[in-house]
Amino acid sequence: MDMCDVIIVGAGLAGLTAAAELADSGKKVIIIDQEPAGSLGGQAFWSLGGLFLVDTPEQRRMGIRDSRELALNDWMGSAQFDRKEDFWPRKWAEAYIDFAAGEMRPWLRAMGMRWFPIVGWAERGGSFADGHGNSVPRFHLTLGVGPGTVAPFERRVRAHVAAGLIELKFRHRCSSLLTDNGAVTGVSGEVLADDSSARGRSTNRDIIGDFELRASSVLVTSGGLGGNSDLVRKVWPRDRLGEPPQQMISGVPAHVDGRMIAIAEAAGGRVINADRMWHYTEGVKNWNPIWPNHGIRILPGPSSMWFDATGNRLKPPCMPGFDTLSTLREILSTGHDHSWFVMTQKVLKKEVALSGSEQNPDFAAKSWLQVIRHRLINKQATTPVEAFKQHGEDFVVADTLEELVAGMNQKGGNLIDFEKLKAQIVARDSQIDNPFTKDAQLMAMHAARNYRGDRLMRTAKPHRFLARANGPLIAIRLNIITRKSLGGLETDLNGQVFNAQGELVPGLFAAGEVSGFGGGGYHGYNALERTFLGGCIFSGRQAGRADSIA
Repeated sequence: MDMCDVIIVGAGLAGLTAAAELADSGKKVIIIDQEPAGSLGGQAFWSLGGLFLVDTPEQRRMGIRDSRELALNDWMGSAQFDRKEDFWPRKWAEAYIDFAAGEMRPWLRAMGMRWFPIVGWAERGGSFADGHGNSVPRFHLTLGVGPGTVAPFERRVRAHVAAGLIELKFRHRCSSLLTDNGAVTGVSGEVLADDSSARGRSTNRDIIGDFELRASSVLVTSGGLGGNSDLVRKVWPRDRLGEPPQQMISGVPAHVDGRMIAIAEAAGGRVINADRMWHYTEGVKNWNPIWPNHGIRILPGPSSMWFDATGNRLKPPCMPGFDTLSTLREILSTGHDHSWFVMTQKVLKKEVALSGSEQNPDFAAKSWLQVIRHRLINKQATTPVEAFKQHGEDFVVADTLEELVAGMNQKGGNLIDFEKLKAQIVARDSQIDNPFTKDAQLMAMHAARNYRGDRLMRTAKPHRFLARANGPLIAIRLNIITRKSLGGLETDLNGQVFNAQGELVPGLFAAGEVSGFGGGGYHGYNALERTFLGGCIFSGRQAGRADSIA
């Protein structure tokens, strides 16, 4: 039986951040994780590495005027906090905005982190100024994407491992939090057999022993439940989003199983806002999967026409890149689990990006020259996107609309009427020849091209879809893809967990997605995007610097 100051359950980004901060102050830390050593960094490794930052030099160089006040207005308009349980989530949201507009960038930069110069514009909202969405671009893409985001914290942790302050115990699965008179005093669980599987692949659950560890405090940083579709369906908000889809693909590996949520509850922790979640509508099945039911999210520009499964165009704000949950609700209201993007090769080349570190080798290589060559000079889309176009089961490519609709019906259950779909595309094309339009999506495209970052890299020049010179035509069947939990263990600003009576549980702390990225749900109902990695970093840092943790 080992003894230390703090045990951290989960070796993802939040856990690494907290461990580095704790060891910086001289505390002894043990990190346990059920996965092998090759999975250090957790889900953050697979991410695109985007961070929500406010009023940065990168923004100012792109002509973006941002401020803490504007970001807070956007956050609160998106969060729509409306429950008594939202007291601490609101406090965390305000604190994160202060961090994102203040110390976050210089602190990360001092650790060696850098960002690409073009700031992206995600989750644009599309309704009112006091409602959901980012008023300005805030998507800061980290050099080296997900691995580049993890690297500074991994370096700090490994330095402390070498110095004897941090111990890493992989293949240690926590099954219980030990308690004494209501205080959490350690963890126990099973030692799993070694597994040489590559990162992200499912690993064995063969038990070869058990363990028990004691500490002054336990910090749970085990992530969410997006890899467990049964748990996703159990907490699905049917009153707000309708029935959960019968078919979902997974945006996270199988080990993102949510098991520590119930374990923390059994030790006295309180989960709030479990019905708040963030799942994407633009998922495609990975033709070369790493984990079970592996899905990849398309990060769309604003030009693709979006149709439901029966060929009806989605209405604003259900436009590509604008309002994720409104679009999810609209799609599910049709009684079908899928929808369609229809576009041209010109749109595919300029606007279709794939989320994930492995799908963006040019960004992962930290080479701006490679980005220019692959995304601006090349006549094709990026190599990973073209591979999906060639091999992906959700893609249809055709020279004529008749052939395109035939392919869509073959993949989507013969639900689309050719003449109805054609009429909608013809009507859209009729608006192209003028800078004026009554089509809300075309208005959004013109607005996007007013931002030189979008004009350069993310928004194609408006053109007629049915003009053969702009072809071929491409349709992409879009699946619902699981991703993030927005609710979680309720905590104060130190990351200490509350119980059902509103009292702090001695010795129990949480950070990252398992705490709703802070407080039990600092996003509220909607995310502004690139706030997941930032939330892991911020909540891990808060817990790691708390005087009360050990």
